[in-house]
Amino acid sequence: MLSISQRAAPNRSPDTYLELPYEARCRSRFRATLASGEEAAVVMARGQVLRGGDLLQGEDGRVIEVRAAAELVSTVQGDVPVELLRAAYHLGNRHVALQVGDGWLRYLHDHVLDDMVLGLGLRVQVEEAPFEPEPGAYAQAGGGHAHGGAHDHGA
Repeated sequence: MLSISQRAAPNRSPDTYLELPYEARCRSRFRATLASGEEAAVVMARGQVLRGGDLLQGEDGRVIEVRAAAELVSTVQGDVPVELLRAAYHLGNRHVALQVGDGWLRYLHDHVLDDMVLGLGLRVQVEEAPFEPEPGAYAQAGGGHAHGGAHDHGA
């Protein structure tokens, strides 16, 4: 089994790839199957989320590209930008991981959230697509924002 525990330099060409759903890309330790069918043990530092396009390096020197797997998502569209902003606000208020595109929003499918968004006057399409949510404001600086209940968000 191939062991993977570090990122590769961004300018390297991948030897193979690993296709993972969002939930797996959020974990620091997991087993996966490379495109070649080979089993791999991925052990990354805690708090790192793997993104589509990230490059990892196996213990044998091979470079493995991370790809976001298609999964069941809800894609929201609307004709009025303020309606999409309102939906993003309400979804964010519920701590929903959210992918933001040009004229659309996407989250992992949840029929309750779909009903809420429909109630805001937007269209929802349930589909299979790669999910790459926003990393969050604290991700760029390497910080974190845990929710252990020690504070609130000014309800």
